[in-house]
Amino acid sequence: MKAEHRIDQPDIDYLGVFMFATRSFLISFGALAFVLLSCLKAYADSSEAATEQVKAQLIASADAVHPGDEIQVGVHQLIIPHWHTYWINPGDSGLATTIKYDLPEHVTVSGIQWPTPVRITLGQVTSYGYEHEVTLLSTLHVPENAGVGGVIPIKATVNWLVCEEACIPQKVELSLQLPVIPAGTSAGPGSPLIAGARAALPATSPWPVSVEHGSDGLLMRITGAGLQSANIKDIWFYPAEWGKIAHSAAQTWRLDGDKLELKLQPGEAPPANGEELAGVLAVTGNGSGGPVTRGFIVNAVVGPAAAANPPAQEPGLAVSTALLLALLGGVILNLMPCVFPVLSIKALSLIKQAHQAPLQTRLHGLAYTVGILASFALLGGFLIVLKASGMHIGWGFQFQSPLFVLAVAYLIFAVGLSLSGVFSIGGSVAGIGSSLAGRSGYAGSFFTGVLATVVATPCTAPFMGAALGFALTQSPLVLMAVFLSLGLGLALPYLLLSLWPSLQRRLPKPGIWMERLKQGLAFPMYAAAVWLVWVLAQQSGINAVVIALGGMVIIAFSAWLYEVTKTGSPAAQYTGAGFSILALALALISGYVGIQSAVTPSQPAVIQSSDKNWEPYSAARLKAVRAEGKPAFLNFTAAWCLSCLVNEKVALNQSSVIDAFKSTGTVYLKGDWTNQDDDITKILAEFGRSGVPLYVYYPAGAQAKPVVLPQILTSEMVAQAVNLKTAVGACGSRSC
Repeated sequence: MKAEHRIDQPDIDYLGVFMFATRSFLISFGALAFVLLSCLKAYADSSEAATEQVKAQLIASADAVHPGDEIQVGVHQLIIPHWHTYWINPGDSGLATTIKYDLPEHVTVSGIQWPTPVRITLGQVTSYGYEHEVTLLSTLHVPENAGVGGVIPIKATVNWLVCEEACIPQKVELSLQLPVIPAGTSAGPGSPLIAGARAALPATSPWPVSVEHGSDGLLMRITGAGLQSANIKDIWFYPAEWGKIAHSAAQTWRLDGDKLELKLQPGEAPPANGEELAGVLAVTGNGSGGPVTRGFIVNAVVGPAAAANPPAQEPGLAVSTALLLALLGGVILNLMPCVFPVLSIKALSLIKQAHQAPLQTRLHGLAYTVGILASFALLGGFLIVLKASGMHIGWGFQFQSPLFVLAVAYLIFAVGLSLSGVFSIGGSVAGIGSSLAGRSGYAGSFFTGVLATVVATPCTAPFMGAALGFALTQSPLVLMAVFLSLGLGLALPYLLLSLWPSLQRRLPKPGIWMERLKQGLAFPMYAAAVWLVWVLAQQSGINAVVIALGGMVIIAFSAWLYEVTKTGSPAAQYTGAGFSILALALALISGYVGIQSAVTPSQPAVIQSSDKNWEPYSAARLKAVRAEGKPAFLNFTAAWCLSCLVNEKVALNQSSVIDAFKSTGTVYLKGDWTNQDDDITKILAEFGRSGVPLYVYYPAGAQAKPVVLPQILTSEMVAQAVNLKTAVGACGSRSC
């Protein structure tokens, strides 16, 4: 029988297979989880972190430490092009980088050792900081009883502000572990970045440095061998504290052998006699590979001006700057809403004169200029007298008098009547229609200049604030020179046109259109008179409106009566002129008596709006807001200040600005200078201003420095400043 072979199939242990597969999965999952957790821990404990603009790394000067060692640790920042971070004193804007170390017990670390910064200038704002890369070092001390074989964990929380045109506050957390090894064993080379960071630190000055108050600022004197041979190409002092010097002001220096003098302009918190002025002196000289800058630590006690051998000065430098600013401000004043109607009237006169004898046209231009200069000289003289009597005064102070406001309202209303053709005396008040060769024509040009000055005083143009603020702190001679420079700027456009025949020939030819335009220009005058009546109501109450309008009716009647009787019989002329003069006198006398007896409102209506996103300004309220650490926005205004009213309409009352104030918790304080207020005059002077408008922003924080905004505002400018400053804290004295 044939043998039969059969293979038996083994019985499968399904339970065992399942258990084996489960155990394998758990082992694999555990290994994967361990790897993932290790990666997460490695990421959490990383010594590097990066934002879009800055890559930060925590570094040390050794790879390990011995018990009792002192090593250097630091944060290296790699910054993308066109962006920058800030020094310990950020200058006009910015926020210094901070590093908070978290260390084991008994391990200590020093403060930041700041490398020499660079200047970063944007317009009139100068900041101190770092571009491209920087390393902020500190000294780490390891205790003697540190356990060998263990590790010292170092954690650092780093906050910085990185800026280009916009500023972004950023924060990273870094960590590093340093093994503790036995004495005598190599600790390793550490980060190669440490050597470059040490080289960037300022050294102790090898020369003695002194600082003293001079007649035009601070004078830093440096004396010592080697200064001449140092081949200095540039020098700049970086103060360690904000406000000690003006960061944006030029620093002029003079080297005479081994003696160097550096002139510094005091800042908003200048050092007093006996105080220390600390900072870094950056000296740039020629090296083998090009310019090389080295920093030197300066600590000098500020003293009074030396009695003997005073430093060489540049006489008139500050005065010349003020004169130039006043001239530019006067030119721009022609474009302000106060002056433009009068300037338009004079332009019509120039068109009519352009096709006449050039000599007469020039004489009209000179008469107009003399009228302006005489008015500014008179105004400057009043300011000098009031200043000498101890009064606090400023630009536009005369509009704080209700009587002056009423007189100007009457004058402008009368000019409007003349332009409308209600009356004329020879020519109109502005000189239109008068004989070019006649004496009355030149008188018309002269008084047009006077009128232009009167209506210009409620307005403040760019550059004017700094010039007038400077003038009011100077001698009478300098004050008068600045005022005359401002007047020359106001007269300059028309004066140049009258003296430049080729420009005159490009003007349109006279025609009937001039008479129509002249009549049309009466309406801006009427509008200005209405505005002044509104100002009067803020100063003297609602009854002042009735007084002013009643006086205008009498003035209109007087003008009409004079005009309709001047071509009649001699008796009619005398009668009409007599009654006209009596009516005019009645308007003036009744206006004077009525305003004198009017009750001044306790709270001027300029701050009685239905908009409740502000509070009335007071020094006590501002102090309380700052003590609470809240941001504050100050608006110093007046009902008679057209620039102020325009800024409120186009900027401060816009929803974007109101929302910015609300979202940032900014307290909006409005100070009214419509009537005389010595407290507001004083704070204007503290900011170098002689009049309104003035806009100041205090960022959050009791020690935050004020930011002065421009005199011409936009809603975007205000909202951006408030949002940015609140986001980064104190950003200096201007804008980020």
